[in-house]
Amino acid sequence: MNGMTAATKEDMANLSAVVSSLQAVEKTLQGVLAARDGLFALANRLAMSIAEKGAGLDDSDLTLRTVAAELATALRVSDRTVQRRMVAAEVLVERFPQVWHAQGAGLITAGHARVIVDAGSHIDGDDARAAYAARVLEFAQDESPNRVRVIAERIAQQYQSRTLDERHEDARGRRDVWVTDGPDAMSELHVYGPSVLIHGAHDRLTQMAKELASRDAGFAPMQSASEASASEASASEASASEASASEASASEASAATDPRTLGQRRFDLAADLLLTGAPAGHDTVGALLASIKAQVAVTVPVTTLMSADGPAAELSGRAPMDLASARALAGAAAGWDRVLTHPVNGGVLSVDRYRPPESLRRRLRSRDERCRFPGCGMPARDSDLDHTLDAAFGGETSEGNLAALCRRHHVLKHQTPWHVVQLGDGLLEWTSPTGRTYVDRPPPPNTVTFTEPPF
Repeated sequence: MNGMTAATKEDMANLSAVVSSLQAVEKTLQGVLAARDGLFALANRLAMSIAEKGAGLDDSDLTLRTVAAELATALRVSDRTVQRRMVAAEVLVERFPQVWHAQGAGLITAGHARVIVDAGSHIDGDDARAAYAARVLEFAQDESPNRVRVIAERIAQQYQSRTLDERHEDARGRRDVWVTDGPDAMSELHVYGPSVLIHGAHDRLTQMAKELASRDAGFAPMQSASEASASEASASEASASEASASEASASEASAATDPRTLGQRRFDLAADLLLTGAPAGHDTVGALLASIKAQVAVTVPVTTLMSADGPAAELSGRAPMDLASARALAGAAAGWDRVLTHPVNGGVLSVDRYRPPESLRRRLRSRDERCRFPGCGMPARDSDLDHTLDAAFGGETSEGNLAALCRRHHVLKHQTPWHVVQLGDGLLEWTSPTGRTYVDRPPPPNTVTFTEPPF
């Protein structure tokens, strides 16, 4: 019996009170988020105003970076994130004020505002955008963001001044691949590109995964190319439920011999293709691209390699790593850096290698692990080694005068009022244009420390 059938009038009254309280809190929260967007938009306008007084709007990006860094260090977040928020807030507040006011009044959420702005981003003219926003807001107050997205895209088409083909050509220029780290030593690989290519790649992986299932279950081989084309055409007309049922059947049929789900096989195939496949369509005559191998930097305490329960390994400066993979990589590596740490405080003592190239670079990158600007997570291996005190002014090429800075913050240091000094022991003190100071410390090394026994 459903427990709700036994609920008393008092129980239902309490539940109703919780619902009402959540509605009130959500309305207040959306108002606060809208106010934050207003401040981000104001910061963006202020940066553009400062840029106009200087080198002009053509060189405004560096001014935006400087202002974003000022806000980000105060808020303890990445300045890249803040700069994106500033630009997005400017678009919302200036181009879609009705949407911003509706969020401020608690009529819609930030999620609603985002999908409305995204769908109408290519609408030209204040009047057209206002008409579009008014129509979509009628639906947004009663529907979830996911449902509003479909409605908004349909309505936006009626106000677009450019064709879908023209807008798609622009969008293709934003194709990209990036990584998001998650918990439990897992990460996500995001691929953003033309829908036909993304869905085609997904379909090919699905066909490969199903073929594995068919093979393991003793089914007939996969259909020919011509049959596959016909099958694809008919599959596009099939319902989503039928496709899901087909995938489930294939997974169940192979469970006896291959315990992997269809999704797991898809991933394994994708990783295999990405890590070992040759880029035939882009390679040089000498197959230069095909010779490039994946590289990762792994920090692993020696006790982890020696025991089954040692401390976790890390993809240096990025994410934890399971011990089995760490041991496999260490065993297969042709050579690897050894970072010696103090057994009590964990500080880096030295870095060496059997065939040591540029030992100072390895030591500094082992110490810093990522860019040393506050809040930045760009790996040190992808960053510059910067002289804190310029060599041209007598700065030494030494550990006490070098630090990893990504190109973005390297430029910020040299071409804006941001200033940095080294305090010793790897500590960097940054001073912002408004005079605020922030101390960036090297991340603690992934090591083992021992407590000295009392005498």
